[in-house]
Amino acid sequence: MSVLHLLGTAGDGGAETYFVDLVTALRRAGVEEAAAIRRHAGREAALRAAGVPVKVLGFGGPLDILTRTAAAGYAKLSGAKLAVAWMNRAARHTPKGPWARVGRLGGYYDLKYYAGFDELVANTEDIAEWIVAQGWPAGRVRHIPNFAAAPPPLAGQGGAPVDRASLDTPADAPLLLAMGRLHEAKAHDVSLRALAELPDAWLWIAGVGPQEATLKAMAQDLGVAERVRFLGWRNDPSALYRAADVCVFPSRYEPLGNVVIQAWAHGLPVVAAASQGPGALIEDGRDGLLVPVDDPDALAAGVRRILAEPKLAQGFKTRGLGRVAAEFSERAVIAQWKALFSDYGAI
Repeated sequence: MSVLHLLGTAGDGGAETYFVDLVTALRRAGVEEAAAIRRHAGREAALRAAGVPVKVLGFGGPLDILTRTAAAGYAKLSGAKLAVAWMNRAARHTPKGPWARVGRLGGYYDLKYYAGFDELVANTEDIAEWIVAQGWPAGRVRHIPNFAAAPPPLAGQGGAPVDRASLDTPADAPLLLAMGRLHEAKAHDVSLRALAELPDAWLWIAGVGPQEATLKAMAQDLGVAERVRFLGWRNDPSALYRAADVCVFPSRYEPLGNVVIQAWAHGLPVVAAASQGPGALIEDGRDGLLVPVDDPDALAAGVRRILAEPKLAQGFKTRGLGRVAAEFSERAVIAQWKALFSDYGAI
């Protein structure tokens, strides 16, 4: 084994999902690797099914003195030449050794956790520029975006559209899809307020998080609860993207906006708030629509425009698919990671 990936979080979110996606894609591409993760039955099973050895470690708080030692032992036993730390908690527990250390950043993280690391990888150009602005040497930062992939739309393979009837949703209703943790930053409350202005539309919200009870109460207060489905954590995102008509993504804070890239990969038009990530990704009016942050009226207007203008929606689909093929395909992104690994003698 040449590459050891470390992930210290236990929750379910976009970063954790992409961790599994990237590690398994690298394995398919022939990279010898292993993973040290916090206990999570689903991730453990997915990684092992892909042929990736997994070590479960504690990844506790500042008083945890065992994880770093255990990670060092695992890295030595496995012959690691490179350790990749995903987010701050993993970085704090990534040990020094005869291997290089690289941090993968999907946000504007506290760089103190990466002191002594050989290089940082940012998944947006803006984050890479921010890292350099904090004083990190420009020659030790590189930008590697996330990839998006849509599996074949075949029944039983996670790609066929979800049957709307299974979620008590009319087959002919305009269906909006919101993906992301039920957290204030994701602004699902804005989607609910926009839905109140779209009396014929239905909304699926896929995600878990601390705002679940608040959002359900808000749906009741707004009179839209009968047209909202809270789906919880789902392992079939492709099936959801393929069942919907419009993806709504009103995040107040979003360094990247992987949901945008995934929607593009599935040919689903997007209306997003112009926060950092989506604002940089989307060319407004060409491959999606951007609306102001915290503006449910504008979000609703964007949805109405896409539903009312089929040629516009088709153009968004076509150009979004083109963006994925050119910039965010699995092949292109894996090639960049393999180039990094080669630089450190890990492949």
